[in-house]
Amino acid sequence: MTSTVDTATRSSAVPTERRLPLRPGDFATLLDALDYASGAGTGASFHDGRGHLETTLTWGRVREDAEQAALRLAALGLARGARVGIVADTHPDFLVSFFACRLAALVPVPLPASIHMGGHRHYVDLVGRLLAHAEARACLASSAFAPYVAEADPQRELAFRGSLAELAVRDPAAALPERPAPEELAYVQYTSGSTRFPRGAMLTERATLRNVRGIVEDGLAIREGDRFCSWLPIYHDMGLVGKVLVPMASQTSIDYLGTREFAMRPRLWPRLLSDQGGTISFAPPFGYELTARRLRPGDAESFDLSAWRVAGCGADMIRPEVLERFAEALAPGGFDARALTPSYGMAEVSLAVSFTPLGRGLEVDRIDGVRRERDGEAVPVDAGTDGAARFTVCGAPLPGYRVEIRDEAGAALPERRVGSVFLDTPSTMEGYLDPPGVDRSSLHEGWLDTGDLGYLADGRLVITGRRKDLMIINGRNLWPQDVEFLTERREGVRTGDAAAFTVDEEEGPVLVVLLQCREQNEAARERLLRSVRSEVQAEFGVEARVVAVAPHSLPRTTSGKLSRAKARLDYLAGAFETP
Repeated sequence: MTSTVDTATRSSAVPTERRLPLRPGDFATLLDALDYASGAGTGASFHDGRGHLETTLTWGRVREDAEQAALRLAALGLARGARVGIVADTHPDFLVSFFACRLAALVPVPLPASIHMGGHRHYVDLVGRLLAHAEARACLASSAFAPYVAEADPQRELAFRGSLAELAVRDPAAALPERPAPEELAYVQYTSGSTRFPRGAMLTERATLRNVRGIVEDGLAIREGDRFCSWLPIYHDMGLVGKVLVPMASQTSIDYLGTREFAMRPRLWPRLLSDQGGTISFAPPFGYELTARRLRPGDAESFDLSAWRVAGCGADMIRPEVLERFAEALAPGGFDARALTPSYGMAEVSLAVSFTPLGRGLEVDRIDGVRRERDGEAVPVDAGTDGAARFTVCGAPLPGYRVEIRDEAGAALPERRVGSVFLDTPSTMEGYLDPPGVDRSSLHEGWLDTGDLGYLADGRLVITGRRKDLMIINGRNLWPQDVEFLTERREGVRTGDAAAFTVDEEEGPVLVVLLQCREQNEAARERLLRSVRSEVQAEFGVEARVVAVAPHSLPRTTSGKLSRAKARLDYLAGAFETP
């Protein structure tokens, strides 16, 4: 077996050739899809921190290397369906490892690859806890992450832990087991853990391929000449399903840029799209915001983004202002605002639930903010109306997918009434990978309680926030996103710099706003805090305790989302330092 770490033997040419008809995702299993894609001549290209091509694998090469690795995995003697952790950094070895597990009838469990979040010790502890929670029997990692895997819960007995290069020296099995059937688990996807320890959603082959086909045919309408580009972490659903399984199942090429490399040089994202003629790329809102903010004068004019036809965006809640600023900033580079494609989805349904129509661009629903807060009604108002709240429309559900908005008693609500978002989909998970006795109340007679709040407008879904984030102060319903947005509009404050939550004190719930502050002058900092307090009081009618904290100190999940629950715990523990 040739180690996939040895890139010298790989082609450095960007794969573009297609030698067979486009087949839009109608496969029974992921391996059926990989078999077909292996004849397409398309594949994955990996680029370094300067945007230079490092290595390329066609889907056929992924298939060949995965089979060799699968024979070594099969020789470990693991039970069919045993779980295997894979540190999912943006590296060719992940693609090979993932499909090697499926060929060996094992279930891959993608693990985070973000050492910087919390430091070395925190990362090693997290990997150890996830391996234990998943009851993994082996763990694979690229050579860069193998040392961390060795440290993670070293007393835990694993049949193998290490890189593909280390696996390659082992003797292979004589043959591979029978291939997985559609009803078997395809993988376990850990959620980001924004409100709790990450939970492992169990997805079958059938459910995964049903969602992939909906994305390929209906959400993105994949066609000849399409090319993906991604910097998303592939240990989360948008990266794994959207930017590994969808390109493979649609026999489409993709350009990868590491998540860390994007964070350091956000301009590489549009540069790579421009250089490679990328047509489809997704990001959460902070990716668009960071890119627009980091552009230097003249940068946009140097790009050619005219081919970018689907600029997707998915998150719990998408602020329209972020996408509007991005479109304006990149317009000189040929970016067409009609490419903006907000969507909604979650790991528990594989990935996608709804898409805005392609070529339509950003659609904003303006509603009466007071009526929403007081009565839970989403009453449309004209642009410029005082107190108007703006929300991004996330489109209609995919064919075969149903969305219901329910009240606290579980009764369905009519259109333009805010409530809990429930889903009935053909790609819903089997359940969470939890030990017996753990609460599994997310599933209700086939319906999934997403934990999100939203409403329907002409059959299109609008997300307004997370139910657990809702704050009730003096009988008023407040959403942390509204408070954070108000705070972040101030000069010198960036998107993602604020976290709002409540703490219980003797006089009742108290609104706390943590503000990452870069202002070094104490008097100027105090003026900023007073200004925020005053504006929150004027806008929402409640007093806020506004606290300046050091830059980059607000806790994030492994997917980069703000963790308000962790921020609250850290605040109560006195963990924040004044800048």
